[in-house]
Amino acid sequence: MFEPGRGLVETTLDEPVSETIMRDLREVGAKLKLVVLPRMSQAGVLERLKEWDLWGPLAVCLTLSMSLCAAASEKQRALVFAAVFVVVWVGAAVVTLNAQLLGGTISFFQSVCVLGYSIFPLNCASLAVLLLSQLPGGLVLFKLAIVGLAFAWATRVAVVFFSEVISADRRALAIYPVFGFYAFIAWMILVQ
Repeated sequence: MFEPGRGLVETTLDEPVSETIMRDLREVGAKLKLVVLPRMSQAGVLERLKEWDLWGPLAVCLTLSMSLCAAASEKQRALVFAAVFVVVWVGAAVVTLNAQLLGGTISFFQSVCVLGYSIFPLNCASLAVLLLSQLPGGLVLFKLAIVGLAFAWATRVAVVFFSEVISADRRALAIYPVFGFYAFIAWMILVQ
């Protein structure tokens, strides 16, 4: 398609739906890989995560909600699912608004995207704790170690990103809510 002043612009209106879905799934997979195994330079990771989408964070949130509600009693499953879903999205919105009020150079959806993808290590911990809860014995220290490691990893990913978009004098004010947000999610995983 030709646009005045921009020349030829590639559009995806004519591509089949299956190609669109596969392209989006590859993007989500690539961003999850960046969160789990950041191999390229930190600047490259940050640039890639700035290309926001909400499909990946939605999938991560839904998986976390389902894994936590699977461990709940039958009567509480719907409540747990809804509570996790609301905590993730409202928490991400509050942390994002805080970053923007502190003068961060990030859009609302970029921040929500980064926070959503950063939950992935906690999501893996939730699935591991769910599997460990099926085994006989307490394994409480092992669960605590898994969730603690996932909490540190998730917080590290978000802190690295926010430290690049918030000025140094306000960085602690922006990172403290991120720490609290992930600590609350980690606590929900531990008490499942």
